[in-house]
Amino acid sequence: MKTFLFASALLSSFAAAAVVESDVCVYGGTSGGVAAAVQAARMGKSAVIAEPGKHLGGMTSGGLSAVDIGDPRSVGGIAREYFTKLAATVGVTLAWDKAFESKGGGPATGGAYAIEPHKAEEVFTTMAREAGVKVHFNARLASTKMEGARITEFVTEDGTVFRAKMFIDCTYEGDLMAKAGVSYTLMREGNAKYGETYNGIHYTDKYLPRTTHLKPGPTGRVPGGQGVWDRDFPLDPYVVKGDPKSGLLPLINEGDPGTQGEPAPGVQAYCYRLCLTTNPANMIPITPPSDYDSKRYEIVARFIEACLAIGDDMDLRWFSKHDALPNDKWDFNTATFGGNLPGASWAWPEAGYAQREKIAKEHENYHRGLLHFLATDTCVPEKVRKDMQRFGLPKDEFTDNGGWPHQIYVREARRMVSDFVMTEHHTFGRQVAEKSVSLGSYGTDTHEIRRIVKNGVVAREGKTATGRDGAPPYAIGYDAIVPKKSECENLLVTFALSASHTAFSSIRMEPVFMCTSQSAATAAVQAIEDGVSVQDVDYAKLKPRLEKDGQVLEWKTATAPGKKATH
Repeated sequence: MKTFLFASALLSSFAAAAVVESDVCVYGGTSGGVAAAVQAARMGKSAVIAEPGKHLGGMTSGGLSAVDIGDPRSVGGIAREYFTKLAATVGVTLAWDKAFESKGGGPATGGAYAIEPHKAEEVFTTMAREAGVKVHFNARLASTKMEGARITEFVTEDGTVFRAKMFIDCTYEGDLMAKAGVSYTLMREGNAKYGETYNGIHYTDKYLPRTTHLKPGPTGRVPGGQGVWDRDFPLDPYVVKGDPKSGLLPLINEGDPGTQGEPAPGVQAYCYRLCLTTNPANMIPITPPSDYDSKRYEIVARFIEACLAIGDDMDLRWFSKHDALPNDKWDFNTATFGGNLPGASWAWPEAGYAQREKIAKEHENYHRGLLHFLATDTCVPEKVRKDMQRFGLPKDEFTDNGGWPHQIYVREARRMVSDFVMTEHHTFGRQVAEKSVSLGSYGTDTHEIRRIVKNGVVAREGKTATGRDGAPPYAIGYDAIVPKKSECENLLVTFALSASHTAFSSIRMEPVFMCTSQSAATAAVQAIEDGVSVQDVDYAKLKPRLEKDGQVLEWKTATAPGKKATH
């Protein structure tokens, strides 16, 4: 009898497995995923989003409230439409025809894009619904079925089958791309591979001077424009100062420092971009993890000691750049010792969902502990403690997660390796990528890969924070978002695209991701209608449609005489 019941239940579970069919299936309900699905639906195709989590918008609705972009004039299409709608929720009209004016690192870094996370998610949800996009949450990828070099379907952990003519991978991790057998890398290539400057193992001396006394103004900037959140000192990394045999302090990574410019594994540090409030009526206290130990933050204490030794007038900005949002809320970014947890992100790209949950929790516990340390520990200056004590988690944000963001900041994971690879030469304007599908304009912004010992002191390895030598916005080439034809003919990849590590550090911004994803959807629809692979889409036909839909594909002053487009 028990065997019969078990068999019946098993048969019922198979019978109940849903089959979801569409013209275009987008895997990942990120900001780019919504843009892609909305575009496909508006072009008259059935569009589905399969999202492994429970929310739409990815980082743009997951805590990244002061959005970095570069030059807003390079953003068009659905991304411009989205941010215009978002700003309108607080009565702000965005000026898309002019560059942002820097206001010292405050909200202007995200311009008028600074907005509350729940409102961001509401706009994404509304746009998807109005376009007729079908959204499936908790769609954790289990397997992919291929026929030749085409994906026919993928199956999620709950047994749901997603079938489509075209697929777009809009995950931060490139999960569908990997399941389809598309080539990718997790290596920092090294400078020699593509003739770059900022790739591979990297150390810099471009932090704030270690002996300069700091008393910044209300913007958090010092003369020269640098933020106090990028302070650096030759800190002692050992449990007993000066004694390597005593072992490394917590938060310091083991390993060889390596040689500048050489290839190396490792992805950028992840963090949570917190939305905190100063309104007591809307506040949830920030509690530390159950195993909180102030000794875990000894390196932070030594950082404080070094700052005070040269007379720094410390406040909370030494530990977290924070930008004002509406309704007494603040977007908390990272700093020298802020939300980033270098090294803890390395396993994420290849990890299963259960392991990713553990990694995410590790980041959350570290961050909660740090904020508790800053609010309570006696080694922290009173001014910093009082400043930190003003903040808490907002009751009306991330309501299904206790006010804590549901999306960890996956700054970098897998990167596709296709026939064309975007490199630093493109992002710095030395070469121009053919077949533009979007523009990038942000600097080379790589968060540290390791916090390691070099020459007996703590060093932030892998960090770059540089402009682009005055170069104008640059083209992102269509061939960077399609796999090799021999690997997959009906897949486009828009975040984990084909780019070198250092080029990706500029390309990875959310508005750019949205623009690239919209273009990918347009190409997917064209491939369906013309009966061709994504690699064989006719760009001469694609470009006018992209421009008709408001995409910005060229910077009119970008190409100097004699500078030719190149792969």
